[in-house]
Amino acid sequence: MKRGLLDFRDKTAVITGAGSGIGRALAIALAARGCHLALADVNADGLAATAAAIEGSPVRVSTHRFDVTSREHVAAFPAQVLEQHPAVDLLFNNAGVAILGTFPETPETDYDWLFEINFHSAVRMTRAFLPLLLARPDAHIVNTASIFGIIAPAGQSHYAASKFALRGFSDALRHELEDTNVGVTAVCPGGVATGIANGARLAPSLPAAIVEAQKQRASQLLRLPPEEAARVTLDAVARRKPRVLVGTDAKIARVLEWLMPTGYWRLARKVMS
Repeated sequence: MKRGLLDFRDKTAVITGAGSGIGRALAIALAARGCHLALADVNADGLAATAAAIEGSPVRVSTHRFDVTSREHVAAFPAQVLEQHPAVDLLFNNAGVAILGTFPETPETDYDWLFEINFHSAVRMTRAFLPLLLARPDAHIVNTASIFGIIAPAGQSHYAASKFALRGFSDALRHELEDTNVGVTAVCPGGVATGIANGARLAPSLPAAIVEAQKQRASQLLRLPPEEAARVTLDAVARRKPRVLVGTDAKIARVLEWLMPTGYWRLARKVMS
């Protein structure tokens, strides 16, 4: 179904992971565009800080502290949102986490934890809110994947697997919904300056020196301001783009993968080190 530009004014957006990083930047940018907000995060202090950043805006804002890994919380969430908003037009599945460690170093329980947040929560949120979105004249789902959903560096088997899955889910869902009023965009950011690296779980066997070195490298690679990532994302969603690469590094990595689909890591490893 082809439509013109998506207008955010007077729509209502649900955002997970809204307590920090890209989620907070999306909330502030959407409020500036006249969009009402239902903000969700497990971090109550982060939610309060995001709400405070929007204070004074004429849009309606509700905050919801809940755990996206809980099936019960997700199933009950649409009704909670409708208690404070008349409808839901936009769903931003943005919550995400990371792990520092290779596949052999990472316990199975940590793998499961990451997948619950990065992938399964987006699927459950989509299932929970899709009936509300289908009831609206113009609706959209935005899934925050990653450039590591297109390339898969060493040391990122867990994160890349979850983001490849989310990108695949987004693409298939978009095809399934192409004759409806609901669009789907997969967002693939490169290095955005969020706290995801500092908040990452650590493989138990990692020496402290290795952890510190990896975090320092992450701080050098994660440089794009979240506000710029949010702007690029919303501009792409307004144009109903099916996929958006955020950041020059993401665009370069995509070209490398296209030119060297099985050999890009030889070059990428030199750049990332």
